[in-house]
Amino acid sequence: MITGEAVAIDLRVARLGSRLVAGLIDLLAQLYILYILGALVVLVVRPDDDALVATTFLLIYVTMVLGYPVACETLSRGRTLGKMALGLRVVRDDGGPIRFRHALTRGLIGAIIERPGMLLGLPAIISMIASRRSKRLGDVFAGTVVLQVSVPRTVGAAPFVPPPLLGWAALLDLTGLDDGLALRARQFLSRSHALSPQALDRLGRGLVDEVRAVVTPPPPPGTPGWAYLSAVLAERTRRAYARLAGQRRS
Repeated sequence: MITGEAVAIDLRVARLGSRLVAGLIDLLAQLYILYILGALVVLVVRPDDDALVATTFLLIYVTMVLGYPVACETLSRGRTLGKMALGLRVVRDDGGPIRFRHALTRGLIGAIIERPGMLLGLPAIISMIASRRSKRLGDVFAGTVVLQVSVPRTVGAAPFVPPPLLGWAALLDLTGLDDGLALRARQFLSRSHALSPQALDRLGRGLVDEVRAVVTPPPPPGTPGWAYLSAVLAERTRRAYARLAGQRRS
């Protein structure tokens, strides 16, 4: 993504799965609000005036379908309750915060084209699948994109040796790999889940070169950087445990 200041940044685009979950949360919130407002209408409006009751409920429904997302995204700069729960945010195509006109366009397209009647959001799903940046029709017309701005904190998987590298890893000379470099490599792998594949390759390239400068022999041709670092760290850990076990036996 290129910002308005011509600065390139790496941000993860929210995909179909997370957006569907966020949409389900928003739907539940809308139904809850609709229920509360409907109960108030029954108490305030005369039940025997069917036309007035129907008109009031229609206004409430339109307010929920259109007013809820527009108000939330305008006041919270691109977030609804569902997006907050999933760590998503709507931004302009240049990465800037959206304004009322963007939220209104997204809301109108959603209410008129994407979700009415039996469509059940099918046009939005098809659009997101076909779009490289997972844009629904509302995003296309409003010039916006939904980003995954926060990634759930997870415990990184322990480094392991990929099966094709088992024989090579057993031959490694790790005497030049100090604790500081090994720690940086481990920290890089632990946060790799939060990086796009392009950013992962670019940021890890320098670290891979540092490790290759002190560890021999070099990896087989075509070995991905993450696999190389994982194999080196896993083999280093295995040897450390083996030395510890040997000391205990002696």
